[in-house]
Amino acid sequence: RDDDDINDVASMAGVNLNEESARIMATNSDLVGTQMQSCKDEPFLAAIPLHKRILETAKKLGITDVPAEVVTFISHATQNRLRAVLEKVTVITQHRMESYKDDEWYEQATDVRSQLKFFEQLERLEKQRKDEQEREILLKAAKSRSRQEDPEQARLKQKAKEVSR
Repeated sequence: RDDDDINDVASMAGVNLNEESARIMATNSDLVGTQMQSCKDEPFLAAIPLHKRILETAKKLGITDVPAEVVTFISHATQNRLRAVLEKVTVITQHRMESYKDDEWYEQATDVRSQLKFFEQLERLEKQRKDEQEREILLKAAKSRSRQEDPEQARLKQKAKEVSR
């Protein structure tokens, strides 16, 4: 029934489909059944080193001759495989960029950033406390007046003077 509708429309326009198909077949008969490519078929990998590598592997298996079509086929297969892997990696990176913070179905279990900030703050406070203790010791050493000439005491006094500056 669909063919009848097409024929009715074509006949109303004054077009005979049988003549048109015969004309197309006559003018482009050399193109019917052939594969057309819009660009030159270039191998993805360098042909000469790849051919050498294939020959080395083939010789181990007892094969002496490898046609150039095999090199082209392996090159295209490698290109397709690499494209597939890159597409999968792209999907993975897109998934990693998704944020679930605002999604009500997800609950945050840990927040690593805030934990790291907390530990950094603890380290700063610990360092500050140690510096204060060292400064207190140096100031006590500088204020103390011992009767004996202790080289350690002299060094601490010198260091206390430097810290106070």
